Amino acid sequence: MNVPIPRKPRPLRKTDPYRLLRSDGTPNFDDNIFKVEKELYFIARREPRIVSPSTVIRRALEEMSTYGRSLLVSLSDRRLHGLLTLGDLISYLGGGEYFKIVANRHKYNIYSALEKEIVETIMVKNPISLYVDDTLINVLEAMIVHGIGVIPILNRDNTIYGIITEHDLVKYLYGIIKTGLKAREAMSTPVLTISINSTLGKALETMSTYGFRRLPVTSGNTVVGILTAMDIVKYFGSHRVYGDTSTGDIREVHSKKIEDLMTSSLVTVKPDDDLAVAIQEMVDKGVSSALVVDDEGVLQGIITERDVLYALTITGYRAG
Repeated sequence: MNVPIPRKPRPLRKTDPYRLLRSDGTPNFDDNIFKVEKELYFIARREPRIVSPSTVIRRALEEMSTYGRSLLVSLSDRRLHGLLTLGDLISYLGGGEYFKIVANRHKYNIYSALEKEIVETIMVKNPISLYVDDTLINVLEAMIVHGIGVIPILNRDNTIYGIITEHDLVKYLYGIIKTGLKAREAMSTPVLTISINSTLGKALETMSTYGFRRLPVTSGNTVVGILTAMDIVKYFGSHRVYGDTSTGDIREVHSKKIEDLMTSSLVTVKPDDDLAVAIQEMVDKGVSSALVVDDEGVLQGIITERDVLYALTITGYRAG
């Protein structure tokens, strides 16, 4: 499905989660959705993928490609040493500050950068974590206040119990018949897009600059696909990247057209659909976002997993 984009898009702005907070700095959640809190014992995903701090980047890419959007970092004692996220890898592969390591230490050599550098170099040290006897509200507050999408869950002896991500919470909300919020109230707008003629290097840079994990791809005035950070990680983690370089210079790979990496299948909802429709579509289709289009099929906004969580504060915020 191709989706037209508005002729006169508004200036890009970033989501400001702080506007959704009470005066004491805590989110104001809609009690109609969270009036019953389940213990994290039952919500947290058990046996998350764990890698050692000395794991090489290539192996981390392989693990994340297969098992999820983040990796916990620990030694044999199962105590949390760090967290490796999609954002860290996007930054290292060419999008942000960590790419300086590739440039300066590895002289842009893709084999050296992926085979010799270790996870400890780019992981999040001392990540935000919670205990298994904390509540779902604690998880949501931490995600919104700190702007993070994954939280390690620990036992009280500080060993790893599991992990909770935005994706897990959206799946947890699956089956809600009605939230009382319309898709247009939850969506991010305007939508940052990228041209189908752009390169992988440009996509990496854009994702790191704006902190987005997905970019709708346009051809002329039409959205024809979407490129996600996971698409990029899978490209590197599946070793396809090695077949696209004859020199071993990662900048050669950066020139690859994103058309070869994007997903052409798009999930869409209408502006007046209940947010529950978007949640169900995202879970059913196994995607992390839905495009919001009007009756003419013109792009109006995008709903991501983070938008869903932010939207849960809107009713309480308005009442306040």
